Amino acid sequence: MKKISKYIYILGFGAVALTSCNMDVTPTYAVTYQDGDTLVTTKDNLEKMENGILSSYRSCQYGEFSQAEEVMCDGFNATQDYGNNYGGIHRMDDSFTAGDYYVQDFWSYNYSAIKDYNVYLAALESYSPTTTALQAEAKICKGEACFLRASSYLQLVRHFAKAYNSSSAATDLAVPIVLKYDQNAKPARNTVKEVYAQIKIDLDEAAADLASVSGKIGAQKPTIDAVNALYARYYLDIADYTNAAIYAMKVINSSAGYALSSNAAAMTAEYTNDSGTESIMQLYASLSENGSGTNDIYTKASYSTDFAAYHKGVFFTSWFLPSQKLLNTYENSDLRLSTWYSNTYVNYLASNAYRGDFYTFIKYLGNPALTSGNTPNARQHVKPFMIGEMYLIAAEAYLKGTDAGSAKTLLNTLQAARGASTTDATMPNIQNEWFKETVGEGLRLSCIKRWGEGFTARVGQTGALTDKVLMTGASYTDKSMSSSDFHLVWPIPTYEMKVNSNLVQNTGY
Repeated sequence: MKKISKYIYILGFGAVALTSCNMDVTPTYAVTYQDGDTLVTTKDNLEKMENGILSSYRSCQYGEFSQAEEVMCDGFNATQDYGNNYGGIHRMDDSFTAGDYYVQDFWSYNYSAIKDYNVYLAALESYSPTTTALQAEAKICKGEACFLRASSYLQLVRHFAKAYNSSSAATDLAVPIVLKYDQNAKPARNTVKEVYAQIKIDLDEAAADLASVSGKIGAQKPTIDAVNALYARYYLDIADYTNAAIYAMKVINSSAGYALSSNAAAMTAEYTNDSGTESIMQLYASLSENGSGTNDIYTKASYSTDFAAYHKGVFFTSWFLPSQKLLNTYENSDLRLSTWYSNTYVNYLASNAYRGDFYTFIKYLGNPALTSGNTPNARQHVKPFMIGEMYLIAAEAYLKGTDAGSAKTLLNTLQAARGASTTDATMPNIQNEWFKETVGEGLRLSCIKRWGEGFTARVGQTGALTDKVLMTGASYTDKSMSSSDFHLVWPIPTYEMKVNSNLVQNTGY
């Protein structure tokens, strides 16, 4: 057999993703692996590999993995200082191609993580734990790997395929399903139906293996509540509204006690200090190790004594500002408006300093415990699943499932906690609440596709337009996308098309 060596990040020293182009470069803190190797033989390397797959999962979160689709849609406008970062994906014009850097990373990082999950699952198959305790631990580790793989495939299918449609899912192309590590394989694309079926298989395995792992606020590893949250996403995507509501409610009613922040102090605890009550999962991070992307394009914070009178000299040079369309969805009483947006910092744009003229998005300004200086660095603990989303899934699922009363109860509970006026449970109201609540979390594209809608313009803030700090025109502030716009399905990356002749490109690219 031909010897092949690939490098698997399993030692828990932080995540560095492998892409198609660097598979033959030996990274630091890696172990070599070839097909048939026995990697799990002791409790120690069982847990080190577990840390490794969690790091691989974390490396696919935040930063470009959430920012790309946020700036693609209607919530944000590029400033004069954005330097063409996320340019193609923001404009969605001829400059957005299969060679887009962010598209390539989204694909390669997720498939690199899937590779690590597959290697770990294969290793667990040949592991023979000698005690009941080790058997139980190995079972949990298997469940974690299946959960992470399901999550990665859901991310991929949401971006590189059309939304699930029962009448065409069996023929609509999605992404390749890869369940075993094989360096030489050139898999073809599976259908949307097949990918969602595989997600369900992995979720069912995870549910069985993690049944004894109770939910916990801020859990660093997958729990049964995280599994149920992912089930809720899955069922909402495939329009099984009964089960979407059931699984969302399982999380809402969990004994873990997740609670929506309902005052300014609680919002600060959750969204600044990462010590709140809303996160179903909250991945590990420390001052010395972050291991994920940072959502820094909204602030790009710096320090200058010139602005010492405001926020101790911290100022912004934002690449993207929240659109007027997004801001208009909030009432003045809404806690999200007062804690996630600010017009009191100096924003230095287009060679001028501005304060008070427009709002900056500061939901991810940064946890002070994760910075060694006085300048916010946008580092936060990654929170892949939040309780607010479960209220939204339940409300949407109940409404689509013809239980408008329950939909209103769930929607109003979220609205009231955030200090917003309660409304009837209509799809426009629920859609607005998704926009307001999950802004910045990388869910906007999947919502627009699921609803079969595009968007009409992303008008810039009045003050920002007056100050001429925004990029304007047809591809910027006037940008609209119809529900049939081919850009809503991302292209298969150019490099992948070149090395795998079995892949078929998406329409329009």
